[in-house]
Amino acid sequence: MTERKYSATELSEMGRKAYEDWSAQVRAEPGYEEVAAEKDLWLQMVEARMAAGLSEEELAKRMGTTKAQVVRMERNNRLYRLTTLRRYVKALGEGFKLEVKVVNVLSLIPSNSHDIHK
Repeated sequence: MTERKYSATELSEMGRKAYEDWSAQVRAEPGYEEVAAEKDLWLQMVEARMAAGLSEEELAKRMGTTKAQVVRMERNNRLYRLTTLRRYVKALGEGFKLEVKVVNVLSLIPSNSHDIHK
């Protein structure tokens, strides 16, 4: 029995399909959206620190904490108190702000979209 050889295109397509299947499965997991939102928040914080041109140590000094604490904040993606987030953003300096929004997602849906028989 000979082993079938796949072209680079076929392998690429198989890999893409496997990734899409895996990605869909992960996104369907309970709690995925919450975890993704937490990671996104801390990614934004790290990017802001880097844009401010600050090292972890410099930011820690501005916050009145240790570099180790800043590293934990940025790497662990844990939920922190709003006061801690505010201190982090304030330590970034001018040009940065923290925005927190509470949005009623149902209010974003046009009212006529609820009635499909109109």
